[in-house]
Amino acid sequence: MQTVSPFLWFDGQAEEAARFYLSVFKNSRIDKIARNPPSTPGETGTVMIVTFTLDGQEFTALNGGPQFKFNLAVSFVASCEDQTELDRLWETLSAGGEKGQCGWLKDRYGLSWQVFPSIIPELLAGDPAGADRVMQAVMGMTKLDIAAIEAAYKG
Repeated sequence: MQTVSPFLWFDGQAEEAARFYLSVFKNSRIDKIARNPPSTPGETGTVMIVTFTLDGQEFTALNGGPQFKFNLAVSFVASCEDQTELDRLWETLSAGGEKGQCGWLKDRYGLSWQVFPSIIPELLAGDPAGADRVMQAVMGMTKLDIAAIEAAYKG
């Protein structure tokens, strides 16, 4: 049983966001939807909390109101095996949001993601000169290019 999971604060879009993420990631599902009872500040019967699973990772989304916003200090990593998957996730997650540098983006809800090749940790832990070339290549990209990153590592 998983004991640690992300808890996301939304301003009324918890269910909409969860359903969007389900459309992006395989093996995903809504687990539970809890609605506001009469004793809560929210409108009775509206969605309060959504628990959902994205490819095995549990999440909780709360419609908490406008008090708190997402920022770049917290992001989720979408690790990709190939360029086709990286391209798909990059385009889908960034639609309606913001594309950033080095494989980072904000989705339409303001949540930050890093979409990068699964090989990057291995390359960065390898030959120091190759790792430096990888970092230089990545820092010059928005959406990451796996072939260019691998080529940079080889020199």
